[in-house]
Amino acid sequence: MRTLAIETATEACSIALFEETTLIAHDHREIGRGHAERLVPMIAELPEKGRADRILVSLGPGSFTGVRIGIATARALGFAWGCDVIGYPTLALVATIARAQAGIPPNAKEVTVCMNGGHGEWFVQDFDASGMPESGAASLAPEAAAHQGSYTCIAGNRASELAQAQGDELFQPHETLPDARFARLLPEALLTSDLSPIYGRAPDAKPQVTPEQVAP
Repeated sequence: MRTLAIETATEACSIALFEETTLIAHDHREIGRGHAERLVPMIAELPEKGRADRILVSLGPGSFTGVRIGIATARALGFAWGCDVIGYPTLALVATIARAQAGIPPNAKEVTVCMNGGHGEWFVQDFDASGMPESGAASLAPEAAAHQGSYTCIAGNRASELAQAQGDELFQPHETLPDARFARLLPEALLTSDLSPIYGRAPDAKPQVTPEQVAP
């Protein structure tokens, strides 16, 4: 079973190709924007142009544009290759990375993920020791996130800021962006054939009002 993992929900554009659980090839770039221009050429540079029996793709939350680009690319490749396309939550991948990183204290089993949101807010979510979410992803102002509290192990690109905001030296932040190399470690229970994006908050753009919807 060969698996291609695609991660485009944040500033990182990250892909990985596995044979069962063995990493064959990997490309991870922190590009900020421009996923649409970079993703397909990156995949084309993988062995056999990344062709796989299964595709894993991030569903968010994160950048609305990045999430849609990743899903659209995965759908197109899945159709072309005749393979299954499976989605996973982006924040769960960050929690998985934190637990896999060297140097995390043995007692720091649960993880709070804190990532960039939109309009100055942060995406925050708690995960238990098995990697399963304990609550839904929330988009919170930094003050609200600090008031809510967290586990001592905090992961994500806003981890240090959340730890500092809580003012407790016991917190251990682990700055990281999602990396497709770790997708093979995600709990199977979090993988889904439903490719609906997880936005975490309402879209910035509001639907246009049609003439029929305007009151006379």
